[in-house]
Amino acid sequence: MNVSNIKVPIAKPIIGDEEIENVVEVLKSGMIAQGPKVEEFEEKFAEWVGADYGIAVNSGTAALHVALLSCDIGEGDEVITTPFTFIASGNSILYTGAKPVFADIDLKTYTIDPNSIENLISENTKAILPVQLYGQSANMDKINEIAEKYGLTVIEDAAQAHGATCNGEKVGSLGDMSCFSFYPTKNMTTSEGGIITTNDDELAENAKVFRAHGASIRYHHDEIGYNFRMTDISAAIGLAQLDKIDGFNDKRIENAAYLNAGLKNVDGIITPYCAYGSKHVYHQYTIRVEKGDRDDWVDIINDCGVGTGIHYPIPLYNQPIYRKLGLSGNCPNAELVADNVISLPVHPSLTKEDLDLVIEAVKTASNELD
Repeated sequence: MNVSNIKVPIAKPIIGDEEIENVVEVLKSGMIAQGPKVEEFEEKFAEWVGADYGIAVNSGTAALHVALLSCDIGEGDEVITTPFTFIASGNSILYTGAKPVFADIDLKTYTIDPNSIENLISENTKAILPVQLYGQSANMDKINEIAEKYGLTVIEDAAQAHGATCNGEKVGSLGDMSCFSFYPTKNMTTSEGGIITTNDDELAENAKVFRAHGASIRYHHDEIGYNFRMTDISAAIGLAQLDKIDGFNDKRIENAAYLNAGLKNVDGIITPYCAYGSKHVYHQYTIRVEKGDRDDWVDIINDCGVGTGIHYPIPLYNQPIYRKLGLSGNCPNAELVADNVISLPVHPSLTKEDLDLVIEAVKTASNELD
């Protein structure tokens, strides 16, 4: 890809005067580590998703790691998850000493297929970790039914789904614990950071201990913990972004609808699917190509000035390190999709002209690949 040719980038964080002013206020206060801004951000974010507790950490990966530890998942346990995701979803399970077990995905939503979960449950299974991919929730009603039937914990990987809903309930309130990322390309950012949400006071206390060196009281360490704390600088950015996230999401949904209309009759692609009862907040707008080679589509679209992303090209069990560890899977849907998805720009900064350029670039690729 010729970066200098890209007129419409795949992602663009939006930082305004409010974020800058909040950070300056924190810097002037002298309290730049975890402090009152983190506490305020935790309370407001938890309220926004409809959870009782929020525990802020320094990344989405840390959120997943801490949540798993808080649910007493460790050596000898198995956690069922999807192979079609960023590697942090699987790595966080490995960090605890547990084993990820891979269920296939739904070919429409690309989220974990509940129908592929039950036959993977063993005496060692302790949790299900669904990934709310691209900004859309998995079928949490069915997943929670399975979890209740077998006495399993549910931990949402909601890193890409700030504001998404499933049957009217927000992601972040649908599992025993839920984990968000605030990486700069996410629907909202704290520069780097993450947060865990839960309605369980014991799990919330566990998470606070694990994020702070295993200490519930300063210098009194009950667990092997970690330094996963968020800073007040990051929280200050997050507080400003939290005031804007609903507007950001509305714009993403509007942009996705415009792209859907413009790409509706383009030969050789499948546009994103929004499941009935879901609110899709389009962290990614991801098409699937059904003719030609995916790399050729990408080259042509990039040559037209439009940035792209591949989310994600390799199912986790085919990653070199996972093969080295002896992990495996049999997920034909995930393998098919991994070979053929392309993410297109959908972020709130896009103009109508930008969106038209995206549509024309995909049309050009389709025509050239006939």
